[in-house]
Amino acid sequence: NFKRTDNNGRHKIGRVGTRTVFVGNHPVSRTEAHVAQRFCDNRIVSSKYTLWNFLPKNLFEQFRRIANFYFLIIFLVQVTVDTPTSPVTSGLPLFFVITVTAIKQGYEDWLRHRADNEVNKSTVYIIENAKRVRKESEKIKVGDVVEVQADETFPCDLILLSSCTTDGTCYVTTASLDGESNCKTHYAVRDTIALCTAESIDNLQAAIECEQPQPDLYKFVGRMSIYSNSIEAVARSLGPENLLLKGAKLKNTKKIYGVAVYTGMETKMALNYQGKSQKRSAVEKSINAFLIVYLIILLTKAAVCTTLKYVWQSSPHNDEPWYNQKTQKERETLKVLKMFTDFLSFMVLFNFIIPVSMYVTVEMQKFLGSFFISWDKDFFDEEINEGALVNTSDLNEELGQVDYVFTDKTGTLTENTMEFIECCIDGHRYKDTTQEVDGLSQTDGPLPCFDKADKNREELFLRALCLCHTVEIKTNDAVDGTTESAELTYISSSPDEIALVKGAKKFGFTFLGNWNGRIRVENQRKEIEEYELLHTLNFDSVRRRMSVIVKTEGGDILLFCKGADSAVFPRVQNHEIELIKAHVEHNAMDGYRTLCVAFKEITPDDFERINAQLVEAKMALQDREEKLETIFDDIETNMNLIGATAVEDKLQDQAAETIEALHAAGLKVWVLTGDKMETARSTCYACRLFQTNTELLELTTKTIEDSERKEDRLHELLIEYRKKLMHELPRSTRSLKKAWTEHQEYGLIIDGSTLSLILNSSQDSSSNNYKSIFLQICMKCTAVLCCRMAPLQKAQIVRMVKNLKGSPITLSIGDGANDVSMILESHVGIGIKGKEGRQAARNSDYSVPKFKHLKKLLLAHGHLYYVRIAHLVQYFFYKNLCFILPQFLYQFFCGFSQQPLYDAAYLTMYNICFTSLPILAYSLLEQHININTLISDPRLYMKISGNAMLQLGPFLYWTFLAAFEGTVFFFGTYFLFQTASLEDNGKTYGSWTFGTIVFTVLVFTVTLKLALDTRFWTWINHFVIWGSLAFYVFFSFFWGGIIWPFLKQQRMYFVFAQMLSSVSTWLAIILLIFISLFPEIILIVIKNVKRRSARRNLSGRRASDSLSSRPSVRPLLLRTFSDESNIL
Repeated sequence: NFKRTDNNGRHKIGRVGTRTVFVGNHPVSRTEAHVAQRFCDNRIVSSKYTLWNFLPKNLFEQFRRIANFYFLIIFLVQVTVDTPTSPVTSGLPLFFVITVTAIKQGYEDWLRHRADNEVNKSTVYIIENAKRVRKESEKIKVGDVVEVQADETFPCDLILLSSCTTDGTCYVTTASLDGESNCKTHYAVRDTIALCTAESIDNLQAAIECEQPQPDLYKFVGRMSIYSNSIEAVARSLGPENLLLKGAKLKNTKKIYGVAVYTGMETKMALNYQGKSQKRSAVEKSINAFLIVYLIILLTKAAVCTTLKYVWQSSPHNDEPWYNQKTQKERETLKVLKMFTDFLSFMVLFNFIIPVSMYVTVEMQKFLGSFFISWDKDFFDEEINEGALVNTSDLNEELGQVDYVFTDKTGTLTENTMEFIECCIDGHRYKDTTQEVDGLSQTDGPLPCFDKADKNREELFLRALCLCHTVEIKTNDAVDGTTESAELTYISSSPDEIALVKGAKKFGFTFLGNWNGRIRVENQRKEIEEYELLHTLNFDSVRRRMSVIVKTEGGDILLFCKGADSAVFPRVQNHEIELIKAHVEHNAMDGYRTLCVAFKEITPDDFERINAQLVEAKMALQDREEKLETIFDDIETNMNLIGATAVEDKLQDQAAETIEALHAAGLKVWVLTGDKMETARSTCYACRLFQTNTELLELTTKTIEDSERKEDRLHELLIEYRKKLMHELPRSTRSLKKAWTEHQEYGLIIDGSTLSLILNSSQDSSSNNYKSIFLQICMKCTAVLCCRMAPLQKAQIVRMVKNLKGSPITLSIGDGANDVSMILESHVGIGIKGKEGRQAARNSDYSVPKFKHLKKLLLAHGHLYYVRIAHLVQYFFYKNLCFILPQFLYQFFCGFSQQPLYDAAYLTMYNICFTSLPILAYSLLEQHININTLISDPRLYMKISGNAMLQLGPFLYWTFLAAFEGTVFFFGTYFLFQTASLEDNGKTYGSWTFGTIVFTVLVFTVTLKLALDTRFWTWINHFVIWGSLAFYVFFSFFWGGIIWPFLKQQRMYFVFAQMLSSVSTWLAIILLIFISLFPEIILIVIKNVKRRSARRNLSGRRASDSLSSRPSVRPLLLRTFSDESNIL
């Protein structure tokens, strides 16, 4: 028991950083006066907007985007300044973009409102005045006692008071919170277990003091003070095992009672609504760079035209014509102001060079394209009955730009399906066989010990396996002193623990379960042994061990500990280590996961001291974990080593082939694991991260054992390895990949302790920077293995590589909670839907069932996503430069009078209707290379690496192509129609007809250019390409065929129909389109010749290519789209 009183003997309630909750909202009379705390109600509000703030708030958020704000400024300039084009030309496209986005966001928010109402209006039962009262969920207050029935969802965060079971436990699933579908056991404190009626609950006088709301689902610190007839309150510690989270569901338990501690937006589920930090792809950064370039082009054009206008007008012969003479007001206007307004007018005239609709198209492309990953049946795993999941669509193209892959080992490269193989007791090796003698059979081996260990030591070791764990048991039949008719099902978050318990069962010791803190074990003689569980010293990734303190039926108090060898060996008596250490190393070389088992006896006096310390630490609300860790560290010393276990974790299917393909694609793969070096190294050989001819360079504790001069020895090794690599391998990165196949391959192994030395090394000028030299070594190695890594060290490694020169794109993949930090740190995070929970999948950008799916995700999906969106970005800038360049050239022929070349309707509709759908369809469906080819030939991935399609070279190509075609549009039309009389009545065309011809050639050319680029035709491509051209023709006839009453001037009336009535116009349009596309046609012919040659070479390689994978059973895209392609 624990109590805290002031000088007057009164119980202290409330402190900084905590909250006090009175059970049933009945203040306890014996507590000191405290300030009443106000808590939020239980309403969940996941929506962003209300009916009243939607319009201003949404507009504010949209105009925070630079492009939208830019077009708003252009629109305001058109409204306030006498500009050559109508405000409609920029206002309507902007209105369209803003409206579409607002409708999308408004609909999504309406769905959130609807979902919130379903939750808030659901029915719950509250215990008030010893009666069950029916209420709406949103009316629950902190302190209310809530009754929850089986298969119901908890309406808020509750502290479990009691359940229908005699031991006060209940089973909960948290699939909606963290994706874990297995049942978890939660416990009530022993003082409230018996309160199973409304009357007894209402009579309870208790106060709960706990931490303020925080989002971590797996952490909770609190204590409950229970007041009875005695003067002193009984205090019990509360942890995450006592907390029932909102959103979780009650399973296999008839009903429970719980007191609300966090409600509404303060529940852990609500606090987890906030998203992860936004990641930006390399393509998005390229778009911003291109926007700046085109903005400079726009400003340059406006400045040139403004300057030339006044130069042209400076000649007396080129002044304003008589019908455009300046008014008296204009003459009085300052010339500088007039030049500024002219500059703004030219900016308005040329502003369409910035593609307003590109952002909407890119967002739609990313959103719709992400479904192809979810729909891909190759990612479906029958074992878990799930496929791939896209948590963010903003990074689709980044999958095609990965340079480094950081992968966990256990559960990612391996199955995380553990099987007990063998064990070592006092240096004697034992293995599971079908024929057993006394439960154990000894096997031959390289170890020098051949005699069996002492019988008592064998039983002690097996008891340790049955007692030191967190395994729970499910029984189909009641266990009443015997297990003969019962089928035991073991449940645990750790597959290792289940394997060890099952291993002990095979050797004759059976774990029967834990009831009310009493563990029952059946020994080899079929006798039931009972132990009282006094304390559990939980496992964590820093300590790398766990312990239990138990009391035997004879009254002896024992501590059993199991953990990694590096965590246990320093805490046992040294003379016992060597024999078992040799066994551990032997098993690790075979690729087995090893754990060491130790114990010690605790005297009653020592236990009294330990118990007091643990109880006090568990009652602490501040720094509870740090205090417990210090106590654990003190308890787990001077232990006796009993033995070690070896558990096999088999390699995942196709893991080796996947890593081999990633290497062939030019990616560097690093394995970051918490396992010991020997186990991890064996796994790396098995999955082909290391080849048989790979020379391994070690930077581990073993290689720098000299405790007095560790840093000096580390420095020597770093210099030695750098010289070795620099001598062997070429300096350039491009030739490095070639060198991997022609020269000696090197791999690096480093452990967590050495990494800490490197990262924390002194940075004085007299010595080399350890971190810099270490990175140089890593860059020259074909593969890197980092073992004994803590979770934060994994993130440090990723961050270190991310910050390298050139900012390489990093990808992290893992399956456990210890991988979350590196998943969040990397550019792209991928979670495996594994057996260690779903924390990694929840925090990832993408989640897949198996590691093998990474191959297709990167080599096929990533490749195609990048090519599609890169082409989309380049095409948008290209077609807008084609659009505006004739407008710019026209100013040289109209005295820089800001006369528009195109009609306002065409200016408005060009980006919205005439050219938007073909590129959207292309960016969703294009397969420039067959999917099976992309998978079977990983080298194709290298061709797009380094953001290759959005570099300066391709950008200049598209820009010069647009400049060429825009020049052909204008001057071709100008020279062809300069003197000719083209109409039947002998008249020549006017300026609007001239502009319409240019615009017609423009629309057909940019659309047919996309048709030429399309290599994978579907009915959708045909529909949008030819449909867009047909719509343009229809619209032109319609727009020019009616006298529109809202227009002041009917300048386009009958222009299009009259233009097409001339055969010369038809011939001119066709000729100009052909001239514009002729360079593209020549390039396509040359590429096809090269492609046929490459196809012949590829077919020869495939005959002997070991990377060749079986063809996909279905296409990547939709069922109606064939995987067949007309190339490669």
